[in-house]
Amino acid sequence: MSGDALSDLLRAVRLRGAVFYYVEGDPPWVAEAPHVREIIPAIMPGAEHMIEFHGVVEGSCYGAIAGEPGVRLDAGDVIMFPQGEPHVMSSDEGLRAPVQSNDLFFSPRPKQLPYTLTMRGADCSFEHFNGRLTGPGSATLACGFLGLDARPFNPLLASLPRLLKIPGNPWVTTFLGSVVKEARARRPGGEAVLERMTEMLFVEALRRHVDSLPAEQAGWLAGTRDPAVGRALSLIHEKPGEPWTVERLGEEAGLSRSTLHERFVHFIGQPPMQYLTSWRMQVAAGRLRDTNGTVMEVALDVGYESEAAFSRAFKRVAGTSPGAWRKGKRVKAGSTAS
Repeated sequence: MSGDALSDLLRAVRLRGAVFYYVEGDPPWVAEAPHVREIIPAIMPGAEHMIEFHGVVEGSCYGAIAGEPGVRLDAGDVIMFPQGEPHVMSSDEGLRAPVQSNDLFFSPRPKQLPYTLTMRGADCSFEHFNGRLTGPGSATLACGFLGLDARPFNPLLASLPRLLKIPGNPWVTTFLGSVVKEARARRPGGEAVLERMTEMLFVEALRRHVDSLPAEQAGWLAGTRDPAVGRALSLIHEKPGEPWTVERLGEEAGLSRSTLHERFVHFIGQPPMQYLTSWRMQVAAGRLRDTNGTVMEVALDVGYESEAAFSRAFKRVAGTSPGAWRKGKRVKAGSTAS
């Protein structure tokens, strides 16, 4: 990757790990998860979007978007559902839970994470994690959620598939083993460690996904590995307040204005200046939410000398005025805290 546009984006959209849990499956077993919008209030109140993942620690199983063909998962494999769609995890392909309920996700948290869910058929129960099931066909999964902002601008989500499988490799296998050890230990600070490990696993999954993309693949992630487009993205992310032009970006990236414009549109799906405006609004949204700076101060930070021009641009991207955005986010944060 050129520069570190991915890290910039993950910081801007506030990637954070959430509830971590184990699934111990005694075949035949099946578990269904609803669309994330139905369980966000229970898992990550205040989050705009969640991505659920499952890593196979031992054994094998199947994962699928509900109603679609599944993929087999073996020890060391990780599966993610970036768009938050309903999905199924099961001991065999094609199994569905006879009754779907969200009650599980609204259950009281244990004194210290992780949860442990023991699956037998379509029934599950909470138990203290005490090792592993050893019957034939059994499986142990380490699972969790990642929260991130979807608005006003998150190009990463649009560039990810509905289902993302990361085949097992030495790094992931070792990492899942470290997750197991940390979860079993239940040491002080363990929940915070598991949250950070969840984030690390997601970033590694993105790296592996980018490495697997064909050379002709378009999209934001593919654009980060193109030398010129990746350079332009890094400059925009690093200095959103600069008075960038396509000419200046082209000079920095070593391409002519027209060539950079063409390559940028091919990979990112929009011209550089349109992307710059959207990125500025994402940065501004964070400043409005997290600081007490005036709207004019925020406007200056992201390259606008006129509050009116900034407000118009912000409303085009976010759908609301800067003041209303700030008020809405702070009211929402207050209700979540209470």
